[in-house]
Amino acid sequence: MERLVLELNDIEVSYSDKTVLNVDQLRIHQFDRIGIVGTNGSGKSTLLKVINGEIMPEKGTINRQIEFGYFKQKEAPSQNHQPDYKLLGQLNVPDRSTHQMSGGEQTRLKLAQLFTDYYEGLLIDEPTTHLDAAGVDFLVEELTYYYGALVLVSHDRYVLDRLVTKIWEVQNGRVKEYTGNYSDYQMTKKLEQSRQQEQHERYLKEKQRLLAAAEEKMKKASKINQANESMSKRQARAKANRMFMTKQKDTSQKSVEKAAKALEKRVEQLEQVKAVQEEKAVHFPQSETIQLHNRFPIMADRVTLKAGDKLLLDETSFQFPLGKTIAINGTNGCGKSTLLHYILKRGNGLTVSPKAVFGVYQQLGYQLDGNKTVLELMKRNSAYDEAKIRAVLHEMKFTGNDLIKKVGELSGGESIRLKLCELFLGSYNILILDEPTNFLDLSSIQALEAFLKYYEGTVLLVSHDREFIKKTADVVYEIKEKKLVQTKG
Repeated sequence: MERLVLELNDIEVSYSDKTVLNVDQLRIHQFDRIGIVGTNGSGKSTLLKVINGEIMPEKGTINRQIEFGYFKQKEAPSQNHQPDYKLLGQLNVPDRSTHQMSGGEQTRLKLAQLFTDYYEGLLIDEPTTHLDAAGVDFLVEELTYYYGALVLVSHDRYVLDRLVTKIWEVQNGRVKEYTGNYSDYQMTKKLEQSRQQEQHERYLKEKQRLLAAAEEKMKKASKINQANESMSKRQARAKANRMFMTKQKDTSQKSVEKAAKALEKRVEQLEQVKAVQEEKAVHFPQSETIQLHNRFPIMADRVTLKAGDKLLLDETSFQFPLGKTIAINGTNGCGKSTLLHYILKRGNGLTVSPKAVFGVYQQLGYQLDGNKTVLELMKRNSAYDEAKIRAVLHEMKFTGNDLIKKVGELSGGESIRLKLCELFLGSYNILILDEPTNFLDLSSIQALEAFLKYYEGTVLLVSHDREFIKKTADVVYEIKEKKLVQTKG
């Protein structure tokens, strides 16, 4: 039997009188491979910090038997940890100061530092942010053969499927455990929803049956009452006989009414099962005034692209088709983002439709007007009606009081989600999305996938999320050997 390396019991963590983590019991064994999933702000990173001892809960006990290595999502590489030179080479980490490194290069350096020393347990928080496919492959390879307890927070479904055998779902501070990888977890969730819907339908059927029976009883009581009133008017009968019959009828009426109320009481006591919320497709029909009619709204003829002295593209040509989602792949630093900027500037060698209206999401470029509420901002910037705006916001998890939040008070993840909503509801015909899934939770990524499916304009996107590309891209290009090469579509 595998050794128990950590146990949490009756853990409670609160911020500003709000409980953000409430755990009855969680256990990690020697060779567990656990994936933690949940929406932004649900408590995933807090859970990792509790496990590592960085956050002390207000109540509960922690039995920690080993030391964990910890990869933090938003922390710069350590200045005091010299990583193994072999790992630096395998990860293609450049020999320069960290402040001169790109996000992907800093992530690679942090991974080299993590894997330089052996730990009996690893806590890893969103390691694939900014990583290209080669970096993700290295991470998966290293962790596949890692000998110890692995606890991984990730929004990358490919990584979760390859590495974990157990899922911890964090929702409203509570943790629920599922056996299997992410695909197994999704299948189990669908079965749970199916059972919930069956229970909801049985609940409705029983509620309707009881209410119908109660209504019949009340109708019967009403008839008895009418008969009583009719009898009281019959003065021809003997007085004694009339009193006897009226008393008998009154008793019968009260008995039937009591039975009807008992049925109504049973309805109130039924355990209510809510219906499963069905996902509705959100379509984005474009106004005729901004529709493009060029078969290829963006074309390049022997474009050469440099970043300083570094040659990125050497006399490359391409044609991006109308109304398609076009993905651009390539290693970190190969020129993907630079190419998107060049297209936005309508650089030399490019032919861009004069009617092209670009909507842009750039990495860390999601600042919004902070004085407006979420709903006010969307209504101001969109020609769609309020019902459509609310539907799109709801898909991106903006509900209830979220709609009246000041935009300036939103978290980073919320700002990203709102910016994406604004793009899809805006008056654009070409969207440029540079790493839109970074820092999004899995449910928001799936909502974004649905948006792209029903968006009628043209989309250029850069992403290292393989599942996201697989589910959304009609056409795929790769920057390889300083050329843009089509690999799909």
